[in-house]
Amino acid sequence: MSSSLARAVTCYLDGQGHGTDGLFTTAFDSMNIIRLSEKTPPNGMVYKPSLCITLQGAKEVEFGDAIFEYGSMAFLLVSIEIPALGRVTEASQECPYIGITIDLDAGILREVMAELTQPPLPSNDQGIGVFVADLSEDLSDCVRRLIRLLDNPAAPPILWPAIMREICFWLLTGPHAGEVCKLVLPDSHMQRVAEAVHLLRANFAKPVRIEHLAAVARMSLSSFHQHFKMLTSMTPLQYQKQLRLLEARRLMVSEGFNVSHAAFEVGYESASQFSRDYVRSFGTAPKRDVMELTSLSADPC
Repeated sequence: MSSSLARAVTCYLDGQGHGTDGLFTTAFDSMNIIRLSEKTPPNGMVYKPSLCITLQGAKEVEFGDAIFEYGSMAFLLVSIEIPALGRVTEASQECPYIGITIDLDAGILREVMAELTQPPLPSNDQGIGVFVADLSEDLSDCVRRLIRLLDNPAAPPILWPAIMREICFWLLTGPHAGEVCKLVLPDSHMQRVAEAVHLLRANFAKPVRIEHLAAVARMSLSSFHQHFKMLTSMTPLQYQKQLRLLEARRLMVSEGFNVSHAAFEVGYESASQFSRDYVRSFGTAPKRDVMELTSLSADPC
């Protein structure tokens, strides 16, 4: 199954003229495909609530103190926006890493859950809002049809809602339904923390008042700290720091900002403190890291 799905994706990418490695958008706005023929160093990004599927190869993602590994025909489900470091751990020219990411539609998820005769009950698991599971035959079938529909330009805008409903159905009736349903439960701890995360993301370059975030989440200060750390594996300040460092990295690589300019742009008052935090997060100094990332992006292979 893995090899047939990977071949289908490869045929689609080649047919679109994407003969090299990279991250490729599709006619489905919420679906991207990645193909890499080499292992990669850790790459930082903010994960949205999404289904991250590996069809071939293997990947490792680090959310704060929590590390998740998943290989062929497995998926990582992220239920709350979290900054993370991800790297491909298994890939080669002969057998490249092939993955698909699908952003989850909370509205459709909520609609499907409301229509279930026996909606799932939230699990008592108090862990991070991320889990890894094997891709079921039913979800594999959804992925197979998504790939096939990409060859018909008229299909995606019409059929995407129906297939997303089907994906949500299988997730809400599968073995991890108790975790998935937490994405849309009204007034749940996850929903409250998500509201604070939204505010934090929108204002990450500004000084943060934890009391204000706790008020937005409608929690006491101690309860907010507990649930934020539980769901993201980070404290609010660590979360903000990761957002700042990821944005600064993007500014230096994509926009040509120098270290000091990037540091101040994302809210740091000290370029030296920024450099120290950068090394702790990415394992190398900003200038060296940017040079290496720029070199990799310029390499056609």
